[in-house]
Amino acid sequence: MRFASHRLRRGRVSEAGRAYLVTATTLQRRPVFADWTAARLLVSALRRENDCGAATTLAYVAMPDHLHWLMQLGEGVTLATVVGRVKSVVAHAMTGPIWQAGFHDHAVRADEDLARIARYLVLNPVRAGLVQRVGDYPHWDAIWL
Repeated sequence: MRFASHRLRRGRVSEAGRAYLVTATTLQRRPVFADWTAARLLVSALRRENDCGAATTLAYVAMPDHLHWLMQLGEGVTLATVVGRVKSVVAHAMTGPIWQAGFHDHAVRADEDLARIARYLVLNPVRAGLVQRVGDYPHWDAIWL
């Protein structure tokens, strides 16, 4: 099967201050982040983007084979740059290709409820049958705690 990840870039706009829901998937859906160290490396990369002001993390969940990240884009950076840095930092630390090319993003509209989106996002491990309660899954966070 041939993936058309280049199509994900069509119409992508980077607007400072806008919230985005980003999904990035591992290469061939390998469960890379089922490994504790790999998952924490990903979380650390998200925190770095937050700390440098490139993106304010509102919520995230690192699933075994993908990342969901609800974030607000900072000034002077593009969405592609921020996501690319996260993916690059993790790939370099793990010394190998681990990501599918591209990523999916949804620019959150003003009438959408960010807390509702975050709740849906962090419940992914429960819906996937990985845990019974979201609190039992270690690789997520949300500002609404």
